[in-house]
This record gives sequence, C-alpha cells and structure tokens, in this order.
Amino acid sequence: MRPENEAALAELVAGAAVPLRVIGGGTRDIGVPVEGDPVRVDGLSGVSLYEPGALTLVAGAGTPVAEIDAVLAAEGQRLAFEPMDHRALLGTQGTPTIGGVVAANVSGPRRIQVGACRDSALGVRFVDGRGQVLKNGGRVMKNVTGYDLVKLMAGSWGTLGILSEVALKVQAIPETEATLVGRGLDARAGIAALSAALGSPFDISGAAWLSEGGEARLRIEGLADSVAYRLRRLGAEICAGWDIHEAAASAALWGELRDVVPLVETPGIVWRVSVKPSDAPVLLEALDGPVAVCDWGGGLIWLVMPEENDGGAVVVREQVARLGGHATLVRAPGALRRRVAVFQPEAPALAALSRGLRARFDPRGILNPGLMG
Repeated sequence: MRPENEAALAELVAGAAVPLRVIGGGTRDIGVPVEGDPVRVDGLSGVSLYEPGALTLVAGAGTPVAEIDAVLAAEGQRLAFEPMDHRALLGTQGTPTIGGVVAANVSGPRRIQVGACRDSALGVRFVDGRGQVLKNGGRVMKNVTGYDLVKLMAGSWGTLGILSEVALKVQAIPETEATLVGRGLDARAGIAALSAALGSPFDISGAAWLSEGGEARLRIEGLADSVAYRLRRLGAEICAGWDIHEAAASAALWGELRDVVPLVETPGIVWRVSVKPSDAPVLLEALDGPVAVCDWGGGLIWLVMPEENDGGAVVVREQVARLGGHATLVRAPGALRRRVAVFQPEAPALAALSRGLRARFDPRGILNPGLMG
C-alpha cells in the first residue's frame, strides 16, 4: 500500500483491519520482526515550502534526503544535524527519506554542536492510529504548551503515528572546515583529548575516536580565518603533533564516520550504545576492547561483538545498564533478532509512560506493533 497524499493515508489507517508496518525508504530497517501489512509513505514526497532567509524547509515525509540536500545546497545551506545513511552498515537498499530520519531521530556527528534531529524539527503533520490527521508546531521556533508532539514523534519509530509532513530548521554551510587527527591513542587518552577540546572555547563540531589505529578526530568549521586560528590554538594546547585535513579531505573523514563505514566490513553483531562520554573507556574495557567507533566525544559508541552468546547481549546490556546508558541491537542475523530485544528494556516507570502514550495515539495497537516493546 502506497498512499499518494495525506488524505489517502488517513483513510487507509482508519479502515485498517490488521496491523500496519510503516516503511519510508526501507533503508533503516534494523530487523525488528514487525508483523503487518506494509504501508509505504514515499508517495508523500516533495518540498512544499523553502524560505532560505528564514532557514526553514517543509517537505512531505517521503521526500528523499538526497533531494532535500540538493535543494538546500543550491542556496548554500544544509541539514545541521548531519543524518546518517544506514545502507552501507545494514546492507539495505532503497532511498533514505526525511520522514524516516525524523521518525528514528537520526543524528550525526554534529549533534554535539547543534543538537539532535528533534532539535531541528519545527513542526509535524501525522496520522494517528485512529486515522486522524494531527499537526503540531509550525515554521518558526517558539515556546510550546501542552504536548510537544514534534519532539515526541522524533524517535517514536512510527509507533505513535505515521508522519506525513515535517518542517525543519536548516543551517548555512560554513566557508570551510578542517579536522585534526591524532593516532596511537588508547580509549582513555583519546576520549580525554576529545573531552578537553569540547571543553575549550574553540567550538568543536565533530569529536570521535576509532579503536582501529587509536585514531582521534576533531572537526572545526566556520570562516577560514577563524578555522585557522582555532587549529593553531588546539595544536598548541591539546593536539600537538596531530595531522590536519582540510576542506574536502575533512568532509570525507566525517562522511565515513557519520555512516559508520569503518565497521561495515567487520564481521559480528553491531550495537549502538549511548553512555556518558567519560564512561566510554570504562565500557570498552569491561567488554574486553571490541572494535568500536565512538562519536559525540564518546557519548555514542558503535561496537562489534562476536556472534557467540547472542552477540554478547547479556553482558552488553548489563554493563550499559550499570552505567545508566542505552544499547540498541543494530545489525544481527534474523534468528538472533528473534531472541534478543532490539531496544534496551525500559525502567518500569518509563515503560508505563510509553505504554500510556501508545494507548493514547494508537489505541488499536496497529502501528508497528511490537517495535518498542
């Protein structure tokens, strides 16, 4: 089923007699065994409003991210939150859509500077589990009263409603960028360097550490003179002897890190873990030093575990819970997925709140049932 407009989508949901499996471009399928008739929303496509002067764009949820990138680039602008393309890591096909980005709250390396996808979302339109069309937010940043459905829909994975339109705040592309790269650093030294840089006044827009080669990366963006000044200061105070990659070479480093390309060819089970940055070395040591990519200064960890013992599910979840974090099973064989929950089990109070929200927006339980527990 592929509705071509919002009204058709609402009619489809209202008349649904069986559960529905919501699909955007199909590129972010993390393998959750959701039963139901597939509903594709890539027919709800197109940029309906773009005001470069107001840094605002409105588009149908099924609009390809590449199309939005092209529209913005023509005006020297971009999506600030740098969304990941999951296709290489997951081996999926299709075309990433902006609705899928918002529904999964996909946020890349620049999150440490500009916030997550949900922080750039100004407004949404969506169809709830009753088939009602709801809207929230607008086209400018403003105070919100009552439910902030814009933030609620970002990261809901289609379990509260099917997005039909999103309004986003965008950002001007800076004049240039550069990346400092240090090598041979263990996790503690690497994360410490990232933390020192993030605590400096030099406005870091990317901070990552890779276990392969012990490589730390720090990105700065802006006017050429400002970037040159910050490079000198960082080199003198924190990153002595680090290599410098500028402009296109810098962009290439962060494009591969954004899409977790360093782990694509590494066999094993891939986990996505969120912890306090200072806890990243503690977790990696507790897991005996797996191959890992740490983004967000260490706050986001992509790690690979052997397939034995369900991909280390018990030990990963126990260690992450001990640190107050969250672990998501991202890449695994189908048999393992049927045994291991994709998302970190929620605390009882939070689980009750989540169930209450799903009951409010999808009382029949037909939207991606089972996805969030």
